Amino acid sequence: MPWHGEPIEMKKKQSTAMLGLGYDAANYHGSMKQPIFQTSTYEFPNAEAGKQFFAWATGKEEPPLNTQMGHIYSRLGSPNTALLEERLAHLDQIDEAAVFGSGMAAISATLLEFCRPGSVLLHTNPVYGGTHSFMVNYLEEFDIRCFQIQHQWSIEKVVANVQSTFPDRPVSGFFTESPANPTMDIYSIQKAKKICEAFRSEEQFVPVIVDNTYLGPVLSQQHKNGADLVVYSLTKNIAGHSDVIAGAVTGKTELISRIKKARTFIGGILGPMDSWLILRSLETYTIRIQAQEENTRKVAKFLVTHPSVEEIRYLGNITDWNPEQQVIFSKEYGGIGSMIALYIKGGEKEAFTVLNNIQVFKLGVSLGSTESLAEHPYSMTHAKVDDTLKEEINITESLIRLSIGLEDCNDLIHDLNTALNLIN
Repeated sequence: MPWHGEPIEMKKKQSTAMLGLGYDAANYHGSMKQPIFQTSTYEFPNAEAGKQFFAWATGKEEPPLNTQMGHIYSRLGSPNTALLEERLAHLDQIDEAAVFGSGMAAISATLLEFCRPGSVLLHTNPVYGGTHSFMVNYLEEFDIRCFQIQHQWSIEKVVANVQSTFPDRPVSGFFTESPANPTMDIYSIQKAKKICEAFRSEEQFVPVIVDNTYLGPVLSQQHKNGADLVVYSLTKNIAGHSDVIAGAVTGKTELISRIKKARTFIGGILGPMDSWLILRSLETYTIRIQAQEENTRKVAKFLVTHPSVEEIRYLGNITDWNPEQQVIFSKEYGGIGSMIALYIKGGEKEAFTVLNNIQVFKLGVSLGSTESLAEHPYSMTHAKVDDTLKEEINITESLIRLSIGLEDCNDLIHDLNTALNLIN
């Protein structure tokens, strides 16, 4: 209908915001898209500005409210990273974001900033294999103990078990990947928040840190459930084209300021070209995840019927494999995503038969991209996780991880059916 009267401020939907938020073409000679700032350093307008920028960048002084700091050096940021961070924060409905050169760079910088020697980091299992190795191997070298929380433990049991195991160590954080890679298990972020509150004090802030890579910021808005920091491998759903390695952390300004300061010294910021590529991908993000969800439901519906399938886990049938987690899912999560944990009848031999005979699916790690991918977590992404622990947390030799892309669903179903039929 025609609009009459004075213009009013409209709150744009996320899909609309990803095509224009934070960008004014008039500032860039009318360029419809932000140019790529392929430079290492920036010229200051005068010495006083250079002094001020460094004072703000290093934390020596706090910038005044609504002040836009100029650029110094691309290790600290560029117009491309700044625009990407603004749009990622908008997607997560939170103050700020910090981008990194990989998902592991985002995770390691976050944990190193908040976990101090002599403390204990609480975490759930499973998590991505690289994250697991970083926590239980690397952090242990810095006298940071990692303590696994069982999903079924009550808040009271978690507190009692941690206090009895580490009576003299403060808790420095709670890390969970939810949904978990690769088993699809979810954890209540509201529950994690209450656990952290039980260990917080005036001297010790205990953040809830959530790896939200599997679902992403539209389908899973965990800041609303109490997450203090949400980390992403942007490589996956958000970039979505298997051509960028990147990571991000989102949160309130005071926390992201700490992470950006750590990033200044650790390094690992995302470059301008990769930032530009992800800005491109954000324009189709909501459309892509909707189409991938639709494909996932159809592929999963087929897999349930195949005689060589022992069990499938995806968030669309969570009631079948964990009714308790279904209650959490209905309260705290907003979509099913594009991941399937496929447990076939047999072991490694049968899993490899399937993986060696797929043609539409690509045999490779990563996930969330436009092409469908399949891999064997037991021997690939989670190879370094102790074999006994893998069996305990349902990463078995019969498990194949599927990431559903944008191909025609009938082609995907035919491909899986052909490969599964080869299992003797």
